[in-house]
Amino acid sequence: MVNEFQPESYTHWYRNSPYHSSQWQQGYGYQNDDQPQYNPYPFQQGYQLQSNPYTLQQGYEFQNNPYTHQPYTPTYYDQHEGHNLDWRQSWREWEDLGSPPRGFRGSPTVASWQANRLDCFVRGNNNNMWHKWWDGARWNNWEDLGSPRGGLRSSPEAVSWGPNRIDCFARAGRDTMWHKWWDGSRWREWEDLGAPRPGFTGKPAVASWQANRLDCFVQGNDNNLWHKWWDGARWSSWENLGAPRGGLNGSPGAVSWGPNRIDCFVRGRNNRMWHKWWDGSRWSGWEDLGSPQGGFDGSPAVSSWAPNRIDCFVRARNNRMWHKWWNGSRWSNWENLGAPQGGIRSSPGAVSWGLNRIDCFARGRNDGMWHKSFA
Repeated sequence: MVNEFQPESYTHWYRNSPYHSSQWQQGYGYQNDDQPQYNPYPFQQGYQLQSNPYTLQQGYEFQNNPYTHQPYTPTYYDQHEGHNLDWRQSWREWEDLGSPPRGFRGSPTVASWQANRLDCFVRGNNNNMWHKWWDGARWNNWEDLGSPRGGLRSSPEAVSWGPNRIDCFARAGRDTMWHKWWDGSRWREWEDLGAPRPGFTGKPAVASWQANRLDCFVQGNDNNLWHKWWDGARWSSWENLGAPRGGLNGSPGAVSWGPNRIDCFVRGRNNRMWHKWWDGSRWSGWEDLGSPQGGFDGSPAVSSWAPNRIDCFVRARNNRMWHKWWNGSRWSNWENLGAPQGGIRSSPGAVSWGLNRIDCFARGRNDGMWHKSFA
């Protein structure tokens, strides 16, 4: 997939180098030189609370067509259509980022709160949540963020709704959903957000479509998709969004590519990936997107680097990472992105911090966290 738009015309902080060490965005607590301060979280201000859970934002027209093409979105080209790839656009090789001191289980998650910033989270083998971040110049050491009493019972999930903000979620305690967040100056304590009436299994998914907005999704014990959201003032009750025929067969993945837009992905009982979306006025039905040859395990990971752009990743039965994307007009075929030596042994995590940029993470056969990027 290639974007014919010239990267040089992007805003200055979108770099083609996967780990560009030059200055960060001005105004986010970093000096205007090549050496960032190593406080990982300078404080941010300026986000107003929203109270309507689904307030349609101006500037995005949501039609009944599930994928309304945005006129300002660049043109995307697929490899399969015979176009030559731009030399700047390529998947990088896998790199091993290690693990917390006692290792970790399950799958990594990742969030990004500004260009060239990555915050990764895993469930350590001590059942605490561990954090490792890329600060624009280097990877920092693993940090133990603790857990609710009794420890985590699932891998975490994370999202950022604005500069210097991170919200993390996991199943813990008595199988309820717990929340921990970085507020710009410190990590807050864990809070218990309960569970749907039937309870839930696996890990939560979370997306954010504007500042101070969070949409969380879980696989209920009834194998339906359940939804709970923060509207800027309060948490909603749990909402049942149903399931494809036969129910869910794994935890969901979710992303937002613009205000008042949410896209959810799950593995169905037929081991195929299913898609359901909020278009600004209503939830769609379920759409069958197929699977890599042989099917896949675990839960989909999903990211978006532009309006009307979606990139999905799964761990296929051959322990390779596979990729399927929506380019603004159609879904691609599944693409095999390979794996570190020995394959991957978890579902992937994925995020985008800028146009034409994707960062993916998975647990390798050595139980280290591995990273692969598109830039």
